[in-house]
Amino acid sequence: MRKTLALLSLSLGVAFIIPLWSAVAQLPSLPPLPLPNNPETPPVVIPVPRIPSVNSVFKPMELGADCTSQSGCLGLDEQIWSRGDKPGDRDALLASIDNSLSYLQKNKAIAVYQNYPIKEITRDRVYRSLVRFRQLVVNSNSPAQLQAAVRREFFFYKSVGNDGKGTVKFTAYYEPVYTASRVRTDVYKYPLYRLPANFEKWSKPHPKRIQLEGKDGLLGDKSRLRGLELLWFRDRWDAYMVQIQGSAQIQLTNGTATSIGYAGATDYPWTSIGRELAKDGKVTLKQLTLPRMTEYFQQHPQELNNYLPRWQRFVFFKESGGEPATGSINVPVTAERSIATDKSLMPPGALALVNTSLPYPTTSGRLDYRTVSRFVLDQDTGSAIKGPGRVDYFMGTGQLAGDRAGVTGGNGSLYYLLLKQ
Repeated sequence: MRKTLALLSLSLGVAFIIPLWSAVAQLPSLPPLPLPNNPETPPVVIPVPRIPSVNSVFKPMELGADCTSQSGCLGLDEQIWSRGDKPGDRDALLASIDNSLSYLQKNKAIAVYQNYPIKEITRDRVYRSLVRFRQLVVNSNSPAQLQAAVRREFFFYKSVGNDGKGTVKFTAYYEPVYTASRVRTDVYKYPLYRLPANFEKWSKPHPKRIQLEGKDGLLGDKSRLRGLELLWFRDRWDAYMVQIQGSAQIQLTNGTATSIGYAGATDYPWTSIGRELAKDGKVTLKQLTLPRMTEYFQQHPQELNNYLPRWQRFVFFKESGGEPATGSINVPVTAERSIATDKSLMPPGALALVNTSLPYPTTSGRLDYRTVSRFVLDQDTGSAIKGPGRVDYFMGTGQLAGDRAGVTGGNGSLYYLLLKQ
């Protein structure tokens, strides 16, 4: 989407998500450098990057259908079917599968998988695995029945994680809903901008955030972006959070609604404002959640001028007319059924299983954590999501999704599911 899109981890601060999708290219071998004339000077050695193999990214596992305790075995996804007064999301899962199947039939997917570095994972195998899994979801009558069928028919490719032992860091993102104006007023004065028509011709290094919007976000007519304003927001933090999330649903001040999505960005790396706050002693790492950051800037609004320019990247937007948030593979992301990963390593559109602790609302209004297994589709990416040990989980749209995303952060495991035959 936004990415797309959002959010934070307890240790990383906000995790930025935008669709910086690119096909993975094979890396050519570099020719040897000539030896220097001075024999006392050691030759310069430039390491040749290695193309990842299946064993450097995944640990293939054949689990089988036997479980002494179904709840203690991988793949028991209890959210698919209704339980008491809690509705299931089977239809949403099927829709997300269909989105991935649609992507995998496009020329873009064909080109990407032709260059995907892990040869055991092909587009055809990913596609067939999704088709079969969809049949199993439709024909199963319970979580246990689906679990047994999946364990019987699929290999589990476990991510090696960030430590080589399978530990994966989870964060979550969401699509916010904000109020904005199509015209600047004394109240709505913080803009988001369209992508300049000549952006591809901008020289590098690109202008930094502070050069485009000013220290206070109100550079206005002095900005080279003058005339490209898309919408104006009441609160600078809201406008900034849309840049973090990469998309938003918008309630306009004239009573109508629309949506905006990612259109492009300047070429600077991700900087975690949360980590900057912690580095300066404003909050502790344990306090580093979205609600705590929002509270801090509400209490110290002038600090926005100090911290927001530290993220030098600047994100541009386009109006999407109420369309849902879209992932990096150009399909809609689905609440609690889409994830974002590093697409230089992970197979786009593929079926995956996450096993981690997530916050769920209780009748008392609290958020309690439960360890869950969830079947998901890998449909997004993000500039802060790097390596085999990172997953960003899409929570959905609106306030509750944001509350849950803002306090999601912990370790878990990630598996990709592919048919044995």
